[in-house]
Amino acid sequence: MQVRDWMTPAPITVPPSSPVFEARRLMDERRIRHLLVTHAGDLVGIITDRDLRLNLPSPATGLSVWEINYILMKLTVGEVMTKRVLTIGATRDIEAAAQMMLEHRIGALPVLDEGRLVGILTETDLLRALVHARGAKVPAGRDGS
Repeated sequence: MQVRDWMTPAPITVPPSSPVFEARRLMDERRIRHLLVTHAGDLVGIITDRDLRLNLPSPATGLSVWEINYILMKLTVGEVMTKRVLTIGATRDIEAAAQMMLEHRIGALPVLDEGRLVGILTETDLLRALVHARGAKVPAGRDGS
């Protein structure tokens, strides 16, 4: 099985200039945990729900809701994203992707084909592949496949 068979195609992306507030809203709205960050069509980073949580003010803060929202509107994705992104090729074996994710303790890999971003492979996608390999019925992915 190849990565291209199980990845989520046409991943949701944001530019580095996007406010963190908008990234959080998009992730909640789409029910995703990873956003790929692109600039002029090139992958420049990844931002996860964990990155966002680590950069949000603590609930114990003395800031008002308006102050927190102001800060979040000023803080950009480019300031909190992971810049050194591990990627995988679309034709690689799904097992290689799983091994890479385990070794690096990450939850998603952007998928490239000839240097072009074509998808994202997440832990959920790997679980779908595992269920399929065991011969069970696989629920549809985010793209309806």
